[in-house]
Amino acid sequence: MKRPLYITKPGILRCFKGTLRFEGEGIKRTIPVKATSEVFCLAPVTLTSGALRLLSREGIPVHCYSTRGNYRGSFIPADSNPCGSTLIAQVDHYLDAEKRCYIATQFIEGIKASMLSLLRSLGIDTREIEVVEIKAETPNELLGLESQLWREFYRLFGLSLKHFRFDGRKRRPPGDEVNAMISYGNAVLYGVILSEIHKTCLNPTVSYLHEPRDGRNSLVFDIADIFKPITVFRVTSRMTNRREIQEEHFKRGNGVYLTDEGKRLLVEGFNRELERKVRHPQLKRYTSVRYIMRLELYSFRNHITGKRKYKSLRAWW
Repeated sequence: MKRPLYITKPGILRCFKGTLRFEGEGIKRTIPVKATSEVFCLAPVTLTSGALRLLSREGIPVHCYSTRGNYRGSFIPADSNPCGSTLIAQVDHYLDAEKRCYIATQFIEGIKASMLSLLRSLGIDTREIEVVEIKAETPNELLGLESQLWREFYRLFGLSLKHFRFDGRKRRPPGDEVNAMISYGNAVLYGVILSEIHKTCLNPTVSYLHEPRDGRNSLVFDIADIFKPITVFRVTSRMTNRREIQEEHFKRGNGVYLTDEGKRLLVEGFNRELERKVRHPQLKRYTSVRYIMRLELYSFRNHITGKRKYKSLRAWW
């Protein structure tokens, strides 16, 4: 099974005897390239030309972040480029208002279902979210409904936390410990979703709920929002309530941010959740949460290419 490589300390990633080798202060580690799905550079990392050639040959993307967890860009191997016919289908479904509204509605239905799944697992009364009807005639109206859902979700999610206070999202900069964890987890999730988008030959710049913008992978945000409650927020709740992450894992200065050790712990917890196996009701077998993300993208691609009508994920775990 291939796994992502998360680099949380500064250093150099180079090609070494046909595989990868990371060298940092007091660290020399060989990484089996055949067992690596993608690379997350969560600290200042130098990649040698040999490493990039090897990563490109093996089809391994690299996602780069600032030390504070802000996404900076990705290296995507050439073989992962989107399919032309699929891109045409994506654009057609964006330009047709009715088609776009249907897809955006499905995305929000998926977001709502994931919120309900998490909150119910935490023993929270979900009636305030259940009563929100996902009915609108334009993407802007749907965005308003999405904002309403997130506001109520943040309020209810805060009730589940035992050791930290959370009064809603404060992003730039993160205003408290929980916001620091959510922002960092979201950034890593965006990289995971981008990797999966390229594996399914979709174009990440054509979106339906969020408005496409130059230089932005907006489809990543559309899909990631479905999975945030059942990955990032689930991990945040679990790790804070179990005291796996505590006050010592944060630093302050123009906002609140995770320390290097805090980042390492959160990334480990996040990856465990992605690798978690749940029984899939249609496949009749256990599959990882990460693979369910890929299935979601295949389902979406089948819709725009006319193979099967899209119904977004209704999280059941």
